[in-house]
Amino acid sequence: MKNNSIIVDKSKAFAIRIIKLYQYLTNEKKEFVLSKQLLRSGTSIGANIKEASRAQSKPDFISKNSIALKEASETEYWLELLHETNYITDKQFESLYNDNVELIKVITSIIKTTKENIVKG
Repeated sequence: MKNNSIIVDKSKAFAIRIIKLYQYLTNEKKEFVLSKQLLRSGTSIGANIKEASRAQSKPDFISKNSIALKEASETEYWLELLHETNYITDKQFESLYNDNVELIKVITSIIKTTKENIVKG
């Protein structure tokens, strides 16, 4: 599979932001439940994208990216909950949320294009 270094880099940068938010939430806000869920899903996006970059086949590539997409959707949910319960500010939420939406769009496009390429054969 071709190396999707842009999405690998973006998802890693996002994971780093999620880790920093987790540190802030646990140290400053003393929030341990939602933040742990966010940490798990938010860092899993990049891990699965990185795995996809070394996929053994196109179906494996699609599978790993599909998992990353599910994790990004879950991350969106945790960010919404943290925002709506006032653990994170509007500014924090909008910045992370927008980055997450961008990841969702790119991953969706990668999956769609790969599936189309399989059909074209």
